[in-house]
Amino acid sequence: MLEEKIRVRFAPSPTGELHVGNARTALFNWLFARQRGGKFILRLEDTDRARALEIYEQNLYRDLRWLGLDWDEGPDIGGPFGPYRQSERLSLYDHYLQELIAKGEVYPCYCSEEELEKERNELLSKGLMPRYTGRCRYLTKEERNKREDQGIRPAYRFKVEGGSINFKDMLRGEMRFESRAIGDFIIVRSNGLPAYNFACVIDDHLMEITHVIRGEDHLTNTASQVLLYQALGFPLPVFAHHSLILGKDRTKLSKRHGATSVREFRSSGILAEALVNYLALIGNSFGAGKEVCLKEELLALFALEKTGKGGAIFTPEKLHWLNSLYIKNYSSQKIAALYGEYEREIGENNKLLSDERLIQIIDAVKDNVLTLADIRMYLAIFDDQQFTVTPQAKEIIREGEAKAVLEFFYDYFETHRGEEVTVYREAVREIGKKMGRKGRQVFLPLRCALTGNTSGPELEKII
Repeated sequence: MLEEKIRVRFAPSPTGELHVGNARTALFNWLFARQRGGKFILRLEDTDRARALEIYEQNLYRDLRWLGLDWDEGPDIGGPFGPYRQSERLSLYDHYLQELIAKGEVYPCYCSEEELEKERNELLSKGLMPRYTGRCRYLTKEERNKREDQGIRPAYRFKVEGGSINFKDMLRGEMRFESRAIGDFIIVRSNGLPAYNFACVIDDHLMEITHVIRGEDHLTNTASQVLLYQALGFPLPVFAHHSLILGKDRTKLSKRHGATSVREFRSSGILAEALVNYLALIGNSFGAGKEVCLKEELLALFALEKTGKGGAIFTPEKLHWLNSLYIKNYSSQKIAALYGEYEREIGENNKLLSDERLIQIIDAVKDNVLTLADIRMYLAIFDDQQFTVTPQAKEIIREGEAKAVLEFFYDYFETHRGEEVTVYREAVREIGKKMGRKGRQVFLPLRCALTGNTSGPELEKII
């Protein structure tokens, strides 16, 4: 018996920036495929013509590549199952619509948005679950012709019969939905464009997708899709619905929690490797104390079937901590290269420093930073035009004892020549002998004067 060829897909809508929740779904699919020698397909659900924009599509490609998630087939590179944009597959959807019409599985619906909204509100006012009541399902041929003559373009609804809808989920086991809670649902809108559930089933079948891995917010969609698979005579893929990313308040991660898009995190100085690591880590466990995992390690340790079913809490502080570990562990040369990419990302290109000097500064400060943006802050120490002093540092510098310390160091450096660090160490010893100053009495005023801040890297590294 031939082994099944694994084919998974990531199918976002190019209507905005890539959310970290969707990036996590892409990562899970990518890991699952790469672990098994399978194919990772990128497909665009771009039938929302008003919101699907070219710039979002290009940003999507950039974000995925930045994360290191390469794809085997997709809109930009093609493949044997293309096209990979839903907007280019409309004739396929129409073919299967006609098939369902011929089977008597669907019917035209002439209800207006206003009528549907009124029906929805009436059901809600009675404490009932809002769903389509089937008003157009039982129209006579004459009633349909009358609406057609009035120029009303119908949507098409799938007939949902009574009973239960059952399917097995790779993560959640046996799932059961009552069909009466779903009601007859639209598969093609009145403008001729396919609804999500219909297009998704057609595409997944024709592209031979073996595993559908997505967020748990799609569980209800899956119930509707199972009915379509059955009506069209398609075999079911394996379904796996992972947990969603939640904010600290356990609600779905959104703008009110802070940054949510891959682009925002990149622009804030988060490293791609750290973000991938964190997205794989939340909601998962890779063993006691195992939190830093390079992508190669993730390929060995990640197990989709063991992914937690509870909400994955997104903690920015944990991401920043993890990011700081990557910065500390990478060579200063590598961080300098990544910092150059970061500057271009934010639209700046600091050429005031040589590459050699930049590496020296990074070597001095990388143990004290959380993000690449923090490095940018420290670089201001070495640029007279950008140098600033915090109010707290100003207050310390103005103190009489601090002034005496700073004057001593100024005079000492003016009258002594040699390697800066050596002269600095000599000055520290001398001020202890002559003024009885040591420890914080010496280093805090110096730090405030040299860095403009009350905390930062070791002074020896920036002298």
